Amino acid sequence: MKARYANLARIRALDPEREYLAIYQTMLRYEFPWDMKLGLNLAFNRSFSIPSIAAVHTATGELTERTQKRIDDTGLLMYEMLLNGFEQPRGRDALRRVNQIHRPYDISNDDYLYVLGCLVVIPTRWLQRYGWRRPCCHERQATYLFYRELGRRMGITDIPDSYEALATWFDAHDAAHLKPNDDAAAIERATRMLMLTRIPKPLAPLGNALVGALYDERLRAAMQVDPPAWPVRAGLHLALKGRSRLQRWFGKPRTTAMFADGIKTKTYPDGYEISQLGPQQDHSTDRSRA
Repeated sequence: MKARYANLARIRALDPEREYLAIYQTMLRYEFPWDMKLGLNLAFNRSFSIPSIAAVHTATGELTERTQKRIDDTGLLMYEMLLNGFEQPRGRDALRRVNQIHRPYDISNDDYLYVLGCLVVIPTRWLQRYGWRRPCCHERQATYLFYRELGRRMGITDIPDSYEALATWFDAHDAAHLKPNDDAAAIERATRMLMLTRIPKPLAPLGNALVGALYDERLRAAMQVDPPAWPVRAGLHLALKGRSRLQRWFGKPRTTAMFADGIKTKTYPDGYEISQLGPQQDHSTDRSRA
């Protein structure tokens, strides 16, 4: 058990104000790889479902018509920034590309801030509920600081000054704006495959019901997804709780980092250029926010 908590001991020895990237990388690559990927998938699903954001995505057709590429591009850009930070060349290039992609669209600061809140709050709450251990205060702080820095470099303003403050803002905004809308429903139908890949193979026959059970009531309503039967919801909850306990008591520390052999995607089996990720509209290099 001592070895199981070795990474946590190292994390607690770090200063999250200065070493938030190292802490967040450890969370993703060693401590909670499956849970973090699922949590980030749930975060993006939720961010796509606010009516104003969903309308932008359905208008471009990127998520509904070129779904796999859009999913892979988003993941690659995020992981390039996370694995390399914002100061290394690949991290800078990914951030620049993110800003280029968003530049043509009239997106409000609150919509940007909501997406940022999804990326901070949703995975953290998933870990608090279903991780093999709960994230410690250093990990919550590091998560907040990584995305605060991302937000700052994207030109997002009025970012709340702590994890707790951002979570409070997020909950209020979510309650006020996550409403049923046809655009969110169209995106959910197109991107459901992303969530289905996170379902363990033995449970694949129940895949669609289990995906619906992963969503909370407000998100299901926004995406017009029927609530699954209560035995499915209860069974999923118990299975995830059981998994967390098995990992806690019998799991071994991960010794090989996730993405040690690079980031693999269906769209780019032979590799990719960061500048070619995302929609290929005419774009000039935007260095003002990188």
